[in-house]
Amino acid sequence: MTSSVSPAAHPLQSYGWDDAWADEFAPYDAEGLLAGRVVRVDRGQCDVVTADGVLRADTAFVTPHDPLRVVCTGDWVAVEPAGNPRYVRTCLPRRTAFVRSTSSKRSEGQILAANVDYAVIAVSLAVELELGRVERFLALAWESGAQPVVVLTKADLVPDPVTLGHLVQDVETTAPGVAVLPVSAGTGDGLDVLAAVLSGGTTVLLGQSGAGKSTLANALIGEDVMHVQAAREVDGKGRHTTTTRNLLALPGGGVLIDTPGLRGVGLWDAESGVGQVFAEIEELAADCRFHDCAHVAEPGCAVLTALESGALPERRLDSYRKLLRENQRIVAKTDARLRAEIRRGWKRKGAEGKAAMEAKRGR
Repeated sequence: MTSSVSPAAHPLQSYGWDDAWADEFAPYDAEGLLAGRVVRVDRGQCDVVTADGVLRADTAFVTPHDPLRVVCTGDWVAVEPAGNPRYVRTCLPRRTAFVRSTSSKRSEGQILAANVDYAVIAVSLAVELELGRVERFLALAWESGAQPVVVLTKADLVPDPVTLGHLVQDVETTAPGVAVLPVSAGTGDGLDVLAAVLSGGTTVLLGQSGAGKSTLANALIGEDVMHVQAAREVDGKGRHTTTTRNLLALPGGGVLIDTPGLRGVGLWDAESGVGQVFAEIEELAADCRFHDCAHVAEPGCAVLTALESGALPERRLDSYRKLLRENQRIVAKTDARLRAEIRRGWKRKGAEGKAAMEAKRGR
């Protein structure tokens, strides 16, 4: 019997629906539930885009004690076809998830977006670059299972192409294996390249307040759907103009999740993400005399040798040590085994989803 939610004809295809999601949803389709993607969550309710349009639904049935399992923007869910109130019955297993630690003393994780393919880190050129903060965002992005992209916003404020080139190079050195794109939402420079990169999946837009995320989102979507406030002249920082996470369809394909500006970006069991950000240090460490080398004063330390020769900047090593220490503290306060199990599940689903998409495209 052919499922009524075949991805070939499904109206949610533009929101990321594919063969793998159809297979996951099949049991719920048999129960008469609607497939939908969460586009916004607030106060125990959410807006879900379905084949019948955007529906308002209650999340009471799927609100667990674990904050990492609550309904989140980007989730694919099974929704009741009718009812007042209407309820979300279940969330489909996530492929990826972007998580940070909260500022609470309990060191809980906060999930910002689910089923994300790209994590765009917006960095404003209106203020001095904070490379350490870029590295922190990158660690979380890599750990989520998404592909990071760094976007240097407000590039029109750096009119000298040589200076702009140096800034791009500084970030590229900080972000190995990551595209770094200077973009101006005001002039439109770089928007076409960014839109082309993001057209093939779901993107979460991250960054500090005042980084120009909402302006960038409006430029990508082609209309003013996000409220924008001017950044303070004294430090280039802005207020939280986006207060919820919203999922929006892009005209050139793909979907965008805009998030509130993040003042604090704490790591959450992100050891492998830190390793990817500092890939050159991890490669050097493989040549250390001792496999458990701490890169402090051990003989035969390849990392310290690179530091002394100038091949490895001291700032990079300091940042690497700082993020590793922070991550170890978080892991020590949480159930690391459970966190790792959840993360492995996300990465497995992500790999399966990408394989299904490539097979569908005939690759």
